[in-house]
Order: sequence, then structure tokens, then C-alpha cells
Amino acid sequence: MPTLLAFQYSFYEAKSFVSSAKYVGLGNFEKIMHDQNFWDGLGRTIVYAGASVALQMVLGIAIALVLNQPFKGNQFLRGATVVPYIIPVVVVTIGWEWILDYDTGIVNEFIAALGFSRVQFLSVDLAMFTSIMLSTWAWTPFVTLVFLSGLQTIPDELYESAMLDGAGRWRQFVSITLPSLKELIIMTLLLRGIWMFNKLDLINLLTGGGPLQRTETLPIYIYHSLFKLFNVGYGSALAVISFVIMMVALAVYLRIFNEKSSARKWRKRFRRERGEAH
Repeated sequence: MPTLLAFQYSFYEAKSFVSSAKYVGLGNFEKIMHDQNFWDGLGRTIVYAGASVALQMVLGIAIALVLNQPFKGNQFLRGATVVPYIIPVVVVTIGWEWILDYDTGIVNEFIAALGFSRVQFLSVDLAMFTSIMLSTWAWTPFVTLVFLSGLQTIPDELYESAMLDGAGRWRQFVSITLPSLKELIIMTLLLRGIWMFNKLDLINLLTGGGPLQRTETLPIYIYHSLFKLFNVGYGSALAVISFVIMMVALAVYLRIFNEKSSARKWRKRFRRERGEAH
């Protein structure tokens, strides 16, 4: 099993998967604690995952709210919204590299036509921003689909009653939509957070961690350690730490979610018993 194998190798110093390994105990983990590349990679991962998930959630919910309204062409737009999500990541990366190319890209041709200077989207200053934008474009449709299905479970009677009471669109969204989708929002945040924290394919294909390691997230650092530097023991230890971080986040989520669920049950039970008493 790959996970157990990674745990095993994390306690050894090995230069390949077939070479002899030397047991070093917690030596790899001690080195990681003093490895600035690890801390920098973890910081970049938090920025990349946090910004991507935040944009995906905001845009996904906004698009879902629009698509939940009845209008002409609604079904076509719903289908078109899914397209970025079903395109293979390799195709997405190659396509956007061409679109954003400094010399011949469509975007820079348009910028130059307006009289502005061309933009190097994969430069030291913009590479992370570009990676976040492309990740948002590729995976926002997933969030849209999730919330579109959630919106369709909210009874229309709630909105009709709110309208009769004079509530506007914003008040309806805050008082009805958000509370109704609260658990769905938390679940989606957790799933997207885990997926984006471990995301390797798009950002690795787009930048390879460059330029100057500005986009070298923790998954890319692990990949480089394992499969480019062939530092199997150290790379495995990095993977174990990444796994532990995810497990801690999951445990915190489950604890909070269970506590809130239990609190809701007790409140409902208290109200029911109080009603019966009266």
C-alpha cells in the first residue's frame, strides 16, 4: 500500500526505491523542521489553496444563483458552465499557455492592440497569481454544480413568504439561502481545501515550481524530492507531514461539524419538549 510504504521510507535514508536504505529514525523529520524550502513551500501552498478555494466558492455560489433563475438559454449555460471542469488538465495548461504567451498569445495581442505593454503572465511576480486564476477557472464549475443542486432543495415558499414581508434579494440571500446551504458550504470548503492543498498537476505543468521557486508548493517540493532528486526517504517524510496536516484539518472539521449537529439536535429536542409542556 503506497501510504504505508511512504510511512516506512520516511524513517530511512534512501537514494532510490531499489537501493539499500539506512535507518535514521526521526532524522528526516528533524531535517524538515529546519528546511526553509519546506516552510516556504507550505506557505505557498496555503496561499495557492486559500486564494483558489476562496475564489472558487465566491464565483461558484454567484454563478449558481444566476443559473438557478428561470430565463431563456438557462439549460445551455448550465451545460457550458461544466466545460472547464471536464477538460483534461494537460489540455487546460497547454491551451492557457498559448493564450497567455508573451509574444503570440491572444491576450497579449489584445493588450498590445489597446496600446499597453505586453504582460509576462508567468514572470516572477505574476506566476502565482496566474496559477491561482487558472485553477479558479478550471474548478469553479464543480462548486457551481454542488450549489446549484443545493439551491434546488430550498422550498420556494420560503422566498415567497420573505417577499411578502418586504425582504429584498440580499435579505433573502442572507436569511434564507446562506443558512439553508451552511452545511453544504462547510463540506465544500473542506473538500476543495484538501484537493487544492494537494494539487500538483496544473501548477506543475504550468510553471514546474518556477520561476525562482515562486510557485514551488509543497506537493511540487515533494515530487521534486522523490522523483527528480531521488531522495526517497526525505520525500516520503515530506509526504507524511502533508498527510498529517490534512488529517488534522479533517479532524478539526469533523469535531466542529459534530458539535454543531449535536447542538442543533439538543435545541430541537428542547423546543419540542417545551412545546409539549405548554
